[in-house]
Amino acid sequence: MTDLLNRRLTLLADTQHRPLLSRGLRGIERETLRVDQFGDLATTPHPVALGAALTHQQITTDYSESLLEFISPAENDVADALARLDQIHRFAYSNLGDELLWNQSMPCHLPADAEIPIAYFGTSHIGMLKHVYRRGLALRYGKTMQCIAGIHYNFSLNEEVWKLLHHSEGPADSKLNDRQYQSESYIALVRNFRRYSWLLMYLFGASPALASNFLRGRNAQMEKLSDDTFYLPYATSLRMGDVGYHNSAQAGLTPHYNDLQSYIDSLARAVSEPYPPYVAMGTQRDGEWIQINTNILQIENEYYSAIRPKRVINSGERPIQALSARGVQYVEVRCMDIDPFDPLGISLQTARFLDVFLHLLALEESPLTSDFEGAENTANFSTVVRQGRMPGLQLQRAGQRVGLQQWGIELLDRMLPIAALLDAEMGSSVHAEALQVQRAKLHDAALTPSARVLAEIRAGGGSFHDFALARSSADAAYFKARKPDRAEQAEFNAMAVTSIEQQRQIEASQTGDFDTFVAAYRASTLGNFSV
Repeated sequence: MTDLLNRRLTLLADTQHRPLLSRGLRGIERETLRVDQFGDLATTPHPVALGAALTHQQITTDYSESLLEFISPAENDVADALARLDQIHRFAYSNLGDELLWNQSMPCHLPADAEIPIAYFGTSHIGMLKHVYRRGLALRYGKTMQCIAGIHYNFSLNEEVWKLLHHSEGPADSKLNDRQYQSESYIALVRNFRRYSWLLMYLFGASPALASNFLRGRNAQMEKLSDDTFYLPYATSLRMGDVGYHNSAQAGLTPHYNDLQSYIDSLARAVSEPYPPYVAMGTQRDGEWIQINTNILQIENEYYSAIRPKRVINSGERPIQALSARGVQYVEVRCMDIDPFDPLGISLQTARFLDVFLHLLALEESPLTSDFEGAENTANFSTVVRQGRMPGLQLQRAGQRVGLQQWGIELLDRMLPIAALLDAEMGSSVHAEALQVQRAKLHDAALTPSARVLAEIRAGGGSFHDFALARSSADAAYFKARKPDRAEQAEFNAMAVTSIEQQRQIEASQTGDFDTFVAAYRASTLGNFSV
């Protein structure tokens, strides 16, 4: 344990301060494709009974009309966030008819790109802007890649924790006010995340195989498991590799996260700098908008990153403007695969481990990153994604080779006092138990989700599709057997009705034409809507 981590844990263990640890916030976003009973993509519209995807705060769509996104409110205890996520799933299933929710990160057997429906948000200008943004994604990356699903984990420490640490660490940080200290501390967390996020891929990666038609004829240097399935024998998360979220235009965008301003500057450049291939496409074709602009990124959220520093935006702000004005409020972890062995896509035990892991990253020393280390971090992540379960796998740490198992166990050992502190505040042992489960995976790769997925696919005849459909059907039966009670049904029905009315009001009250609206968006003068 470093001196800094030891000092901070000692400070937070004080009975006066320890309750602050239970006042941070956790939120979960789960993406999932709607499919029919045969496991083919459902091309039906977003179910009206679920509400309006434009305005509903907890049930929306992501890229495709078929790609649902369930969003839990932020809670002090992640168990409460998962309980809400469970309610959302049960309500959704009560309105899906014969459709299923695909329980994998990698998509089902997809139709031709042209037949994958892009999410539609109504006729309002903001709704059309969201739709045009997705048209741009289709042009830039293809629709197939946009059908990949994941879990996003939102994490924050209570702001009083940052103030406590700031005021206790003396004159070295006196040049920063409390807000700046908090922001730079979250950026330091992100630096550590880039150093150690390979561990999450090993422990929780669950996409070692995919449907053969996902590749669309590309040569991805993968092995054939069956006529409809490709895989890599030691892969953990193909979703996070080159066959997943990958684009050459973004290759030079990875910032070092050495301070908040450098991160903001990097994104600001990307959303304002034209990219010649996109310029050649233009923004309109036959009088129809096909992308918001021709820059490297249409908007900030187009940047594919395993983690994002974030701030809730106010009316009229872009994300980077909010970060610049008020600093970082929380981080969004985006690299987690859907867990096919848990109906919610993430288990409570996994969430408890993430909390310990993210506390380590927040409280541990976080040196500034060099170009050399940045390349090393990227290489380690990529190596674990493609061959993380290879016996004796070596990674690179400060230019030296180190065994994945050895390094992983060292990280878990550094987490032990954090787990103990969180458990002491809760009066439980759940965090320590979560660490023990992950330690077992480091000693036996067969216990990892990726190994279990491959074992079950092989046992079932070698078809990713058959394995995923069976799992999805089992999840459907689980949720349908637990229908929402009367109060839950009434609450969700009311939310759906309210969201539809909100969309109607937006459409009825808008003025001007869409071209002017897009120009206003580019000038950052629109209201608080996520595109």
